[in-house]
Amino acid sequence: MKKSISVALTSLVLGMSAGTMAQDDSLSFFITSSGTGNGAYLGGLAGADMHCAVLAQAAGVTGKTWAAYLSAQESDGMPAVNARDRIGAGPWFNANGVQVAADVDDLHSDNNQLSKENSLTETGAMVNGRGDSPNQHDILTGSDLEGNAFTDGEDHTCNNWTSNDEGSAQVGHHDRQGGGANPTSWNSAHGSRGCSLQDLQGSGGNGYFYCFATD
Repeated sequence: MKKSISVALTSLVLGMSAGTMAQDDSLSFFITSSGTGNGAYLGGLAGADMHCAVLAQAAGVTGKTWAAYLSAQESDGMPAVNARDRIGAGPWFNANGVQVAADVDDLHSDNNQLSKENSLTETGAMVNGRGDSPNQHDILTGSDLEGNAFTDGEDHTCNNWTSNDEGSAQVGHHDRQGGGANPTSWNSAHGSRGCSLQDLQGSGGNGYFYCFATD
């Protein structure tokens, strides 16, 4: 009997330890602290992913695979890519250890904890929002409210993140306020004026985008 109790207690402790170890609340979500410096020309999805990885490593975060929350539209025989399908399963935590979303569905629901206070950079800094100077709350996504690529034939991704001139990019408001068709949306508030850095800045952005750890 004593042996059985001992085994049961040991199993319970090991189970609790495994559960604790499985909960990793280290950085797994951030807004880029800088753009690429070339407007919405990010080098495609691969270039944007690399920018996420470089910033995370510079902030001391290693051992994780990063993906930019960006969609790509169907073009030249290549299928569309949905931002929501690129970012892993969650949960995701900001630099302060705050869980901003439990999973992909939670991220795209009213239950997420995305806000100006929680949508921080990889260093834990807050990004300027509406009312700050300069306003930089426009975050590149190229996505609709559900995190999918647009299918209306219009350019919402600055030619799949390879243009710093013509085109437009769908942006969200990290501070959940402002103008546009969906002003409180973190991922799909309105389109940008153009794809150059000047155009992005002119509508309240700076070429920033969201990064998520996929593992």
